[in-house]
Amino acid sequence: MLLAIELALIIEKLVLIVVVVMSSLLIAMYATWAERKVAAILQDRRGPTRAGPFGLLQPVADGLKLFFKEEIIPNFSSQFLFILGPCLAMLTAMMTSAVVPWGDKVHFFGRDISLQIADLNIGILYVFGVVSMGVYGIMIGSWASNNKFSLMGGLRAASQIISYELAMGISLIALLMVTGTLSIKDMVVQQQEHWWSWNIVKQPLGFLIFLICAFAECNRTPFDLPEAENELIGGYHTEYSSMKLGFFLFSEYINMFVSSAIMVSLFFGGYDIPFINDGLILEKIGTNWMALIHVAVLLFKIVCFLLLFMWVRWTIPRFRYDQLMNLGWKILIPLALINMLVTGGLLLLQQNNWHF
Repeated sequence: MLLAIELALIIEKLVLIVVVVMSSLLIAMYATWAERKVAAILQDRRGPTRAGPFGLLQPVADGLKLFFKEEIIPNFSSQFLFILGPCLAMLTAMMTSAVVPWGDKVHFFGRDISLQIADLNIGILYVFGVVSMGVYGIMIGSWASNNKFSLMGGLRAASQIISYELAMGISLIALLMVTGTLSIKDMVVQQQEHWWSWNIVKQPLGFLIFLICAFAECNRTPFDLPEAENELIGGYHTEYSSMKLGFFLFSEYINMFVSSAIMVSLFFGGYDIPFINDGLILEKIGTNWMALIHVAVLLFKIVCFLLLFMWVRWTIPRFRYDQLMNLGWKILIPLALINMLVTGGLLLLQQNNWHF
């Protein structure tokens, strides 16, 4: 009996992993199409129109082009590390989605199945650990290329991610003080009651710092110094071609997707439907349909953040490197520390019934 339950649990998790991975890849693929369309709208152009209706087959054409390109490995590079770099970047991008609650639960074959791959009680720490590993893929790939421009791009990426992770971590400490948990699922459940229960209301400054750091972590404009084409040719992936280049490009879009999912879960109620009592809908339509609506609501919120990433890319110019470092060390970290101290002080006052 126990063996049957364990086997059912393993099958559930495997199916969920496959669905989440395939969905992430599909959304990342069509994020490239959306990026071109958003750029075209902002620049008064039409964007992709040739491959399929409205250019919807353009990502497929791009993927096939990369797949059939010649695999080139430079003669003086470290071959094993050259291949390991993009694989590690892709793997860490995919691993972060394991702790995101995509919905509440579904009911199949007499079992309640949670729509979360791993409900860790230290979900936030897991996210930070995996995101920190992502820079190793960039660093290994850039160093193994044996190209000075690639190495400079890798060094920029490493220093940028280390700098902005500090501010991101401190901004989340204030959120952890408010919620009292490290589990992302518990944070989402706490925000279910009303839209004003969302953590964006309690921690607006923390969210702003987290959002800016998320742009830096994803190497997105205005923080795309590691691949500044006017300075470093192609940045850390200058020497890459074919699917290895595809892995680096894809990992960026998957990072955007997962970062958006994390921000929505932490600050915007996750799969919570705003202005509507979920319990009343649940009684009328049942668990499975409710789970489907929850997933759709979460994806809608994520798409809003993806559009924000794209809008910023085609609106704000790239920083100089000294400006990037100044913003991280001299502005964001002090702001995050002030936010943490003010939050701690207010919580202490609240516990003492607002008596000094």
